[in-house]
Amino acid sequence: MKKNIIVTGGAQGIGKTMVVSLLKNGYAVTVFEIDEEAINELKEEIPEETVSMFCVDVSDENSVKDAISSSAEIHGNIYGLINNAAVAANKPLTDLSLEEWNRVMGTNLTGAFLCSKHVVPFMKDGRIINMASTRALQSEADTEAYSASKGGIMALTHALATSLGPQIKVNSISPGWIDVSAVRKKATARQCLLSKEDHSQHPAGRVGKASDIANMVLFLLQPENDFITGQNFVVDGGMTTKMIYV
Repeated sequence: MKKNIIVTGGAQGIGKTMVVSLLKNGYAVTVFEIDEEAINELKEEIPEETVSMFCVDVSDENSVKDAISSSAEIHGNIYGLINNAAVAANKPLTDLSLEEWNRVMGTNLTGAFLCSKHVVPFMKDGRIINMASTRALQSEADTEAYSASKGGIMALTHALATSLGPQIKVNSISPGWIDVSAVRKKATARQCLLSKEDHSQHPAGRVGKASDIANMVLFLLQPENDFITGQNFVVDGGMTTKMIYV
């Protein structure tokens, strides 16, 4: 029986790249995605018998609970949960509405809480991986909602690791600048023209790719890495270690 991994926000961007990578590495995959158009396009690319897909609003508890139960029934198990679904509302603080703030928190933070809460009864020895962000550690202007939600993800991660161990290991990944402009549904996909300066400002020498994050996910899912829990892994080409003076 293949180990089943749930990926939220799995039909576009980093999530989609994770799904493809997991399938190539022998996992069964369940995709939770709120964008029906993106789901339909993913179904055209990946046969449904290979991956199960559900239209899920991760901020809605009943929707989450039903989809997790269905995933376990289809695949016979749930080994991993990757809380990847996220939205942003980047605008000046005085223009940010409470509704927009709550939507970001509901998807990014409450969604991770709900999925974790309802997946636990189906996990005997499993992995939860939360997608945080370097925005939890440093900010650009007008990112209060997104940054706060990702800071919450980091705190939720070590709290879950303490509560759910030793059976379930919980870690987070904080991506930096990851170019996913071409890994979106057709209506929004584009080819981002990255400059020499875009790449050279990274100590690693390039802007990140979604596969960089997918590779870290594969590492954390490996059974032999079971001594790692409660940690946040920054995958940003070294940018958060770089001191910048103007």
